[in-house]
Amino acid sequence: MATPDARVIMLSVGEASGDLHGEILCRALRSLDPRVRLVGMGGPRMARAGMEVLADPTAQAVVGMTEAVGRVPALYRAYRNLVRRIRRERPHALVLIDFPEFNMRLGRAAHRAGVPVLYFIPPQLWAWRPGRARQIAAFAARVLAIFPFERAIYEAAGAPVEFVGHPLLDAVPLDMERGQARGRLGVDPAVPMIGLLPGSRPGEVRRLLGPMFEAARILSERDARRRFVLGLAPGVDRGRIEVAIATAGSGPRVDIVERLTHEVMAAADVLLVASGTATLEAALLGTSMVVCYRVSRTTLWIARRLALVPWISLPNVVAGRFVVPELLQDDVTGSRLAELVEPLLAGGPESAAQQKAFAELRAALGEPGVCLRAARAVLEVARG
Repeated sequence: MATPDARVIMLSVGEASGDLHGEILCRALRSLDPRVRLVGMGGPRMARAGMEVLADPTAQAVVGMTEAVGRVPALYRAYRNLVRRIRRERPHALVLIDFPEFNMRLGRAAHRAGVPVLYFIPPQLWAWRPGRARQIAAFAARVLAIFPFERAIYEAAGAPVEFVGHPLLDAVPLDMERGQARGRLGVDPAVPMIGLLPGSRPGEVRRLLGPMFEAARILSERDARRRFVLGLAPGVDRGRIEVAIATAGSGPRVDIVERLTHEVMAAADVLLVASGTATLEAALLGTSMVVCYRVSRTTLWIARRLALVPWISLPNVVAGRFVVPELLQDDVTGSRLAELVEPLLAGGPESAAQQKAFAELRAALGEPGVCLRAARAVLEVARG
């Protein structure tokens, strides 16, 4: 039981990636203030870090507007539960982590109840819906920005903002070497290796596996020495992947590994990767990549009308230019993926340009210790 003067911090996370960053933030908060009591919405990682989990939506993550409809009833129940807790317990601060459609509503409710709100990993306003900056400024006591260019956006909207750096700098093993990673995977250092990362959501995996397997078949026919390793994201059914490989017909051996995604990234010569956080992780590890993505036609129609930037992958967004090749929708075919992989395997100018851009990107995202800086800001606000 918390002592009378212990700080109560509520956190709200809606997806597996947020659960990872939430876990590191929870541990940082407890290291700075061992008496702090943590409660809120999150996943198993945050539970292991000592947070009392009131709701866990992280295992049902989806992509796109139309795909998210099925989650609404459960999220509405979670929202009402959190608001009741806020009104009854009056936590010293509420920390929102990403998940904007849900968290912005929760932030407004907490602000009305007199609870100070911090937004860590705020919405990607630079990608779409810039008006949200003003909405967040109306309820946030502080915005903890993770990209350097976000500070100017929130300052212009009148929000108190602090650039803390990108939390992946705390989550990615930046010192992992290629030989070390290949040793853990059992891959010969001399053979060319292509990593397959089809995503963390069932819909992503279902749409991208076929083209990735076809690309592997084409690339293997050109050089039989090439190895293919698929990194299985948490929550993805291994059995479904194995069935998909078996039904794909003739093709090369594809090794499936679990809980070794960073090893796959660091060990690969080139990655075929679904657009998302994994692209930024791979860039931080310095691995060349081809990015691909497919969503429902309705989601694509909406996104094209709201999007403010011409890129889908984070390395390109952060760099502000095309650094890594991107394939979308019907362009995601095995032949196109293989075509874009070949020059990167050859280690020519395309690969060198990616490596140079990745080094610049890593420098722009700040220094490790991101969640510790965020935790200090949270406790500063919580202490008033």
